[in-house]
Amino acid sequence: MAGPLSGLTIVELAGIGPGPMCSMMLGDMGADVIRIDRTKAHVMDRFADPKYAIHNRSRRSVSVDLQKKEGVEVVLRLIETADGITEPFRPGVAERLGVGPDVCLARNPKLVYGRMTGWGQEGPLAKAAGHDINYIALTGALHAIGPKDKPSPPLNLVGDFGGGGMLLAFGMVCGLLEAQKSGKGQVVDAAMVDGTALLLGGLYGMAGAGLWNEKDRETNVLDGGAHFYGTYETKDGKFVCVGSIEPQFYDLLLEKTGLKGESLPAQNDRKAWAQLKSRLAGIFRSKTRDEWCAIMEGSDVCFAPVLTMSEASEHPHAKARNAFVDVNGFAQPAPAPRFSRTKESIKGPAAKRGQHTDEVLGQRGFSAKEIGELKAAGVVGPL
Repeated sequence: MAGPLSGLTIVELAGIGPGPMCSMMLGDMGADVIRIDRTKAHVMDRFADPKYAIHNRSRRSVSVDLQKKEGVEVVLRLIETADGITEPFRPGVAERLGVGPDVCLARNPKLVYGRMTGWGQEGPLAKAAGHDINYIALTGALHAIGPKDKPSPPLNLVGDFGGGGMLLAFGMVCGLLEAQKSGKGQVVDAAMVDGTALLLGGLYGMAGAGLWNEKDRETNVLDGGAHFYGTYETKDGKFVCVGSIEPQFYDLLLEKTGLKGESLPAQNDRKAWAQLKSRLAGIFRSKTRDEWCAIMEGSDVCFAPVLTMSEASEHPHAKARNAFVDVNGFAQPAPAPRFSRTKESIKGPAAKRGQHTDEVLGQRGFSAKEIGELKAAGVVGPL
């Protein structure tokens, strides 16, 4: 069986970060995603070999010059038979190009129009530039992460991909499901500030209940303050982590580190956390990471070795679940989540810019003569 989104067509106006992440997810799940790339090389072409652009996998590429009115018409003709479109521009840019939601929905009233921005479509910051770090700063997420002396950006996982790409993918699927019932399309406004705040909901609840100190980092259970929830260096200079929050798991941690039976402060005595953390740090430095794995891995301590990305794909658990797959000699994360019947799959590595222009346009009703004329005029490429 094809993936669960098989039969749906999505047009993606190319961007970076969360937009491609969303389209990769939809493509991995079976949707026919048509990526509209630029006709000429651009800063977005970050890899000499596109196979390394993992978030661009599982879709076809058509290169179109949206600065030309004929190029805009190409996109509008494509969306006439599509189920959805996603765009990554600042508010107002799609409208100025001629591919805004009003124009697109007039061509296809059933179209689900997804918009991916950092700040959202309205508000005093809506049209300002920004990146992941800025969006998560405004939600309280960045302030909560890092050591005591300063906040630390958690790569660009929280804003771009968790609060951005995944939020847009969820919004698109919701919109597509509703359109099947109503026969009407709509606009999905996915903003990284909104998605990040949503991810932070549990901590907002803890803060509201007085269970989270938001003034000082490394004083809380989940931010590195607790001795039973954090990372420790091992004898060989590597790291392991423990998350022994529940009492029974904490009891097992004490047993496996040789501390059980000693007269120790209570687990949740915050005044003793620093002392207990120092004690555990010394114990973990007494053995190598592999030695600790042999003692703890697979138990209810809630333990794991801290792996590099290259190590992660080789871990026995990852191999048992086929969590990483080889595509053209390059290991990358497999599609997720998994389905028992309508199997998800990678359709192929990222396409070269404009690789499928002739194929896609031909399938969507453009004659060979039209395609030739559009290429000659520099409307479609690559050039």
